[in-house]
Amino acid sequence: MKRAEEIMAKALKVVDGDRYKLSLMVAKRANQIHAGAEVLLSGVDTRNMKFADIALLEIAEGKIVLDGIIEADK
Repeated sequence: MKRAEEIMAKALKVVDGDRYKLSLMVAKRANQIHAGAEVLLSGVDTRNMKFADIALLEIAEGKIVLDGIIEADK
C-alpha cells in the first residue's frame, strides 16, 4: 500500500487542491460505506482499514467524482 502522504497528494489533485471539498467527499463516502455501500477498490484488502481511509483511497484512484458523490465509470 502507498504511503498516506502519496494518497493525500493524489486525492488533492482530484479536487484541484481544495481541502474543504476533499474533506466533504471523504466524509460523505465514508458514511456511504458505513451504511453498506460497496467498496470500489479491487485488489486492496480493506478489512482492517477505516472507512475514511477507504474513501480517501477511492477518491485518489478516481473511483469517486465530486458531482453528487457519484461513482465514476472507471
